[in-house]
Amino acid sequence: MLSNEVRGHLWGRLVPFWEGLRDRENGGFYGWMDSGLTVDREADKGCILNSRILWFFSNAAICLAGEEGERAALSGGAALPGAGGQPARQRAREREQAQGPQREQDRADALKECADWAYRLLRDRCVDAERGGVYWSLDYRGQPEDTTKHTYNQAFAVYALSSYYRAYRDREALELAERLIGVIEGRCFDAQGYKEALDIDFCPIANDKLSENGVMADRTMNTLLHVLEAYTEYLGACREEQASGVFSRRGLEPGRPGAWRRTVEEKLRWILNLVAERVYNPELRRQEVFFDLHMESLIDLHSYGHDIEAAWLIDRCLEVLGDEGLTRRMSPILRSLEAEVYEKAYARHSLANECDRGVVDEKRVWWVQAEGVVGFYNAYQKTGERRYLEAAEDIWGFVRAHLVDERPEGEWFWYTDIEGNPALEKPIVEPWKCPYHNGRMCMEIMRRSAG
Repeated sequence: MLSNEVRGHLWGRLVPFWEGLRDRENGGFYGWMDSGLTVDREADKGCILNSRILWFFSNAAICLAGEEGERAALSGGAALPGAGGQPARQRAREREQAQGPQREQDRADALKECADWAYRLLRDRCVDAERGGVYWSLDYRGQPEDTTKHTYNQAFAVYALSSYYRAYRDREALELAERLIGVIEGRCFDAQGYKEALDIDFCPIANDKLSENGVMADRTMNTLLHVLEAYTEYLGACREEQASGVFSRRGLEPGRPGAWRRTVEEKLRWILNLVAERVYNPELRRQEVFFDLHMESLIDLHSYGHDIEAAWLIDRCLEVLGDEGLTRRMSPILRSLEAEVYEKAYARHSLANECDRGVVDEKRVWWVQAEGVVGFYNAYQKTGERRYLEAAEDIWGFVRAHLVDERPEGEWFWYTDIEGNPALEKPIVEPWKCPYHNGRMCMEIMRRSAG
């Protein structure tokens, strides 16, 4: 069963791997492991990587708490079929004794320790205390190395901090997330959209970090998508707290936690409408990727991974936002993105990477497969079409057979060729190679299967 397999993979492979990369001398996590599984202890530490690690451990803690809640619900005393009508409470107690409740507590403590570790590096080192915003990278000692302030990077910090708050209700973390939202809206946005690369003083510079395929983009679908993702997580945290009564009316005043909620709601609506009007190409049933300052597309490029990721992330945004009109507008777009990726990219049990000016890149990239599993599972839930469920299960089978590094200290390979042969020259960990896509895949499937 898909859910059981990814659950075992999360707790048995991904969590222990990333726990083992803590830099106990200099803080944070090591930023590089080569294909031979050798850690470079003096490699730079990407701030995006650290934010994604913080997101990962925070959400693993939320996931673990959810599993503990399910077990508690089973212990309500009602008799269930089998075992001679033995009460569920007694059977649950016996299962807990067999599994060892102390082990579960130890796991929760270890997750919090790792989340705290990543949070402290973000709070104390990644953030520019004088000018605001998050740096691009630190050296291995935690000093600023690349002081670029990229909107994409600010968004991932908001995403991670919002998740950390959801997991541990750390008010300081939510306040830092809100300061960074202020940076995004005050320094990284203009009349036509979100900027990309900025220097330490927030002056525009060349966007080489998020430009590929021979173009230099002034704006990107990628940054827009991840601002949406971060704002969705922040809004979800606010909605949870409002429902629990933690945020009163006073809590929505300027300078208090939750003060950015209404602005974030408005910006999410703005982003969704921009996606519908300028990013989505209705003739080609895909998103455009790279744009000039005026949101004109620069290249004929179909990014399969981003489209299947966008489909489910925007669905999540619509669920949190609760705007029926926007849901009616966006849903046909999302269903067309899913169908087009299924028809154009899904072959040989996996997803191709992209199509650049008519030429398909057949590499089977790790994060594209992870997003394919979640995206097609989401498409199945939204449409009821079993082809999407079968595709999600099929791609997971490819991942398990070819992308998961079976060496005891390994994680996932960066990519394979179309035959499933891994790229052994690529690192296992580097600033972009993280537990965000594959860890999220596991947790999304577990959450959706439980629901």
